[in-house]
Amino acid sequence: MLWIGGPPAAGKTTVARLIARRHGLRWYNADAHTWEHRDRAIAAGHPAAIRFEALSRAERWSVPEAELMAMSLHHERGRMIVDDLRALPPAPLIIAEGTPITPAVVATVPGGPASSVWLQPSAGVQRARLRERGLPAGPLTLYRSLVGEIEAEVAEYGARRLVIDGAREVEETVEAVEEIFAEALSAGPVAETAGERARLLRYANRAAVAQYEAFFARPWSPGDARTSVHAFACECGRADCRDDLDLAIADFPAPPDDAASPPVLAPGH
Repeated sequence: MLWIGGPPAAGKTTVARLIARRHGLRWYNADAHTWEHRDRAIAAGHPAAIRFEALSRAERWSVPEAELMAMSLHHERGRMIVDDLRALPPAPLIIAEGTPITPAVVATVPGGPASSVWLQPSAGVQRARLRERGLPAGPLTLYRSLVGEIEAEVAEYGARRLVIDGAREVEETVEAVEEIFAEALSAGPVAETAGERARLLRYANRAAVAQYEAFFARPWSPGDARTSVHAFACECGRADCRDDLDLAIADFPAPPDDAASPPVLAPGH
């Protein structure tokens, strides 16, 4: 297992996705399991998860900062992520990334701290990136709280960190993370064939579809599978392919994800 943590707008998803596609790894994106994890918390009777669902979208973002943090399930989701990963096949290597991946969570996994890094954006970089997203005040408050929470835990555990200050281009950041993970990437195992890579890409794409569908199932959700579009990874399985294609959620192939299911392919692939 390779672990990438950090606050929102650190670049975790971009880096992990590129490394997974370049090296033939399974990419676990914690964001793609948000609503699944919320459903688990609700089923377990978690008060903050239940309150989140009961509030209107406007009300839930106007609560005090401490309650915003509680309703985010930041700490609870870390344990769920570990459970998810333990249920996956042992090969190939998994690169897991997400804000709920904290040093405390990784410390519970044998060998975890040695194969982990936290991307920490400078205040200026995070402000600029969050501004680009056009987020309202409530999410901004939560995201800033998460920055402090994660930075404190990284310092407490002496975890490895990589400061994102805008001096590196994306590719340079990817290379810096690859250097940290060099020994594990060399040891593998990794996907070798186009078919193996295609199955890993389908796994990641299917997780995105499941995330949308769990969101649309909420009675207060404003979206639907016909009009919501996602940038899916091309499933050609070529080692050098980095292409995506925009597709409505409703147009993604239905399960099961077997040999008969058509791959989603970028033009010309």
